[in-house]
Amino acid sequence: MNRFARAGLLVATLIGIAVAGWTVGAVGARQVFTAMAAIGWLGMGAFLLCSAGVLLLLGGAWLVTAPGEPLRRLPVFVWARTTREAATDVLPFSQLGGLVVGARTLATRGVPDSLIYASMVADMTTEMAAQLLFTIAGVATLLFVLTSGPVHAGLVPLAVGGLGVMAVLMLAFVVGQRPVLKLVGAVAARMIPGSVDAVGAVRARLDAIYREPKRILAAFVLNLLAWVGSAAGAWVALWFMGSHVPLWAALTIEALIFTLRSVAFAVPGAIGIQEAAYALIGPVFGLPPTTALALSLLKRARDLLIGVPAILAWQAGEVGALVAKRAEPA
Repeated sequence: MNRFARAGLLVATLIGIAVAGWTVGAVGARQVFTAMAAIGWLGMGAFLLCSAGVLLLLGGAWLVTAPGEPLRRLPVFVWARTTREAATDVLPFSQLGGLVVGARTLATRGVPDSLIYASMVADMTTEMAAQLLFTIAGVATLLFVLTSGPVHAGLVPLAVGGLGVMAVLMLAFVVGQRPVLKLVGAVAARMIPGSVDAVGAVRARLDAIYREPKRILAAFVLNLLAWVGSAAGAWVALWFMGSHVPLWAALTIEALIFTLRSVAFAVPGAIGIQEAAYALIGPVFGLPPTTALALSLLKRARDLLIGVPAILAWQAGEVGALVAKRAEPA
């Protein structure tokens, strides 16, 4: 990452922190933290357990797009998906940094590079398709619920615009897969010896994966269940906090939040954007701003509780692999 990209990420992060701080302060910091504390240790444990279930589904979705990898390797893919999410949520990276960490995790466990990157592309395609379906359902519910009013009216273009941007991003990602791989191969051929074969292997693997529609369908279903499961986890957290909003309302809120986070992929962790979105969308479905912001901060806390140990364990594994490699006889 060059210095301009690093500077851009730093500026985006600082602005996001400022927006998040201002939002919490405007709503009432004491009330927000009181609402957070209401979840209790049992509730936080249930919230973390729901997140573990989501990671299991995500790891399974990645595994089914990797032909030749047996079911007993599921823990490897779940761990790779965990480190991938941890890097995205905890480290000052965009989504790209998380993808690199996830790929490295699989590489150190003997998965061929071509299979790693081909399966990652296929998995991301099905994940985006599943999110698009989930978002369409959320936006449709929002449009059904909304009534006239300045705050409510402002949500319509925000939600529909987010859906439109997401649809465009997905279309560009799907259509551009093979042309981009071909371009990468052509450029790399002039710079890196042997790169043509490497890129060609990824393309061949990707074509083979897409020739197995059952794998693609299975990955789509698992990713869709993961989106629903993640939203249901937020509903569980709200229940323990004493806010018994209907499950459908929690699913709709989360679908819209996920959409805005995806559109703001360049901002590490969508910090600030997530908090402002919760404060804006929550009240439409009967969720007070203090509780909505408390949920957002609880999700940040959950990300740290899962992500920090995962990153430390991943880094320890990287160091161990490097030491073992240097210890090998020449």
